[in-house]
Amino acid sequence: MGMSNQSVTSDFILMGLLGHTGPHLALFFMVAAMLTVGLLGNTSLLFLILMECRLHTPMYFLLSQLSLLDIGFPLVTIPKVAAGILQGENSISFGGCAAQMFILMLMGVSEGILLSLMSYDRYVAVCHPLHYPMLMRRQVCVLMVATCWGSGVLVASVQTSVTLHFPFCASHTVEHFFCELPALLKLACADTRVFEMSLSISGVLILLLPVSLIVTSYGLVLATVVRLRSAEARHKAFTTCSSHVTVVGLFYGAAVFVYMVPGTYHSPPQDSAASLFYSLVTPMLNPLIYSLRNRDVRVAVTSVLSRAGFRPKR
Repeated sequence: MGMSNQSVTSDFILMGLLGHTGPHLALFFMVAAMLTVGLLGNTSLLFLILMECRLHTPMYFLLSQLSLLDIGFPLVTIPKVAAGILQGENSISFGGCAAQMFILMLMGVSEGILLSLMSYDRYVAVCHPLHYPMLMRRQVCVLMVATCWGSGVLVASVQTSVTLHFPFCASHTVEHFFCELPALLKLACADTRVFEMSLSISGVLILLLPVSLIVTSYGLVLATVVRLRSAEARHKAFTTCSSHVTVVGLFYGAAVFVYMVPGTYHSPPQDSAASLFYSLVTPMLNPLIYSLRNRDVRVAVTSVLSRAGFRPKR
């Protein structure tokens, strides 16, 4: 009982970004710059979707949820990382670690499901355009978003509560820059093999089912696009879908490496690099990918700036 109490009251020590534990201003400014770009990009995109009527469509409603998740991911992890870089010390309380792990798991599962539903939206738009208003009506979109967030809450509640039930009596040094479930399990002094096996099975379901839907949707989209007679229609479909495929590749590539590749095939620094990719780099790149390659977003920016008095020069 005393050992269990110790595991609840003791702080955890995070290894820092990519194993770095000492103060380093260059690393701090790089992380801070990427965080700022990501937050500004996602906040601006969210603002555009809210303010511009032409973006009040199912695709952009789903994209607004992606922006919310991309704002949350770095805010949960990076401020603590930045503080650790400056101070050279990365302790986090048990409660803070539990909250961080829960929120990240919630957002990770939600984003994975959301990306698969966004691929379904593109499938309906390209393959069944006449039925799009009915198949993607507002009630369906709200149900989709509720499914994403609800699934995230359910999975995060179960996995976080089970993980924190184990006693952490050996070491409290987490070989990661934030409290992620695989890194925490390595500190448990109880037998976690059954739980790890269940995590692997659930990881396959959580990751592979959405990926299967994405692959199926875009396979059907590709087959439809190549049959389009209009070059302009093909270009528009390819541009919209390729943006989403790029985002999917960035997110799922890192997530599959961390959660589905056996731990013996990658080291803690590699795990940290992959986690940094989907917690900071991907949220920074997503709004750039959607805005730079999307004509509707560029037109919306011009419209909002014009209403604000910043009229473009002719």
